[in-house]
Amino acid sequence: MGNASSMRLKTLGSVFIRGVGGLCALLLVGMQPAIASKAEGYQDPFVAGMQNYAKESGMKSVATYADEVTQRVRAEGYIGPELPIPALKEVTDGVYTITGALMWATKENFGLNNNISFVVFKDGVMVYNAGPNPVVAYSAHKQIKRVTNKPVKWVVIENNQGHANLGASYWWDVGVRQIYSQQFATEDFNKAFDRGVERGVLRGDVALYAPARNMTAKYTTFKDKATIDVGGGETVELRYFGEAHTRGSTVAYVPSRKLLFTGDLGYADRMIAVFPYTNTHDWMGAFERMRAYAGEDALVIPGHGGPSSMQKVAEDTYDYLKYMRDESLKLIRAGKGVESAVEIDQSQFAWRPVYAQTHEGNARKIFNDVLKHLPKADDVKK
Repeated sequence: MGNASSMRLKTLGSVFIRGVGGLCALLLVGMQPAIASKAEGYQDPFVAGMQNYAKESGMKSVATYADEVTQRVRAEGYIGPELPIPALKEVTDGVYTITGALMWATKENFGLNNNISFVVFKDGVMVYNAGPNPVVAYSAHKQIKRVTNKPVKWVVIENNQGHANLGASYWWDVGVRQIYSQQFATEDFNKAFDRGVERGVLRGDVALYAPARNMTAKYTTFKDKATIDVGGGETVELRYFGEAHTRGSTVAYVPSRKLLFTGDLGYADRMIAVFPYTNTHDWMGAFERMRAYAGEDALVIPGHGGPSSMQKVAEDTYDYLKYMRDESLKLIRAGKGVESAVEIDQSQFAWRPVYAQTHEGNARKIFNDVLKHLPKADDVKK
């Protein structure tokens, strides 16, 4: 350790020795910027405390320490230990996925309740989903580096939700300059960035979400389609098939490998989650277009759940939506209102994770979507 670094540590040590009360005050003051939402992300409370103390004390060594920490984080994306996220699994040659928890994002699963996948190509690595925060993104990158020494060159983000986007600043900081997102998804995530970070902080995950920054201005945004040349004669085709689980979503398809990343257009082995902004009517049409585009023999990595087949993902996603639509239509034709939607028998799906938390809300939302898009014959009857 150099003399300058040793002196800084000794100086900081003397600051701490001045009393627990002073240290607590320093950190409490530093926490205020950490819980105030900003476009550049939450400020690390320790660094904020150091910066505040430097201003009050006039100690340049403290300010230098804070600056060095900030600069190193910006250069490396994240500094700290690797998280024990699920281990990657090789799906097929050169294709890997880290399957997130089949439940809600929690402090225990570090916010990773969807999938982070990657493909090793001739010219580099494509990652599908940026991760729920920079620390998970860093931890996923550590796993990638154990498989290949090729650089990550492309990151594709499935939709506007935080668990797909909030790790983007890590990838930018480590040099990824091609981060792809569908136009509506980019717009919606930009609006919801502060709220997404706040949710992580409120779960008690300040250390995970504090480094996150809004990177939407750096995204390569497309509307309907984009193609990435990944070398070796291979391409990745990005497609938007319409509204579904979210307003904007990106499906990625690798023709040479018949490999499909559905994003949240497709679920496997988990109950789908329907939110107020979900368009369940258009979801079915989007799924049909995606299915026709990729074909029945595609290898599918869904938005939630492990690697699967087109048939399985259709069964767990499209068939559920169709069943609920048909049952809702029966109730509407019988003259019943939305309060009757919970009468729909969903017991055949009760084995699916998050069923208890979603099935009644799903029923009401799907019922209302069916009511908005009644077949003409029923509309006339009404």
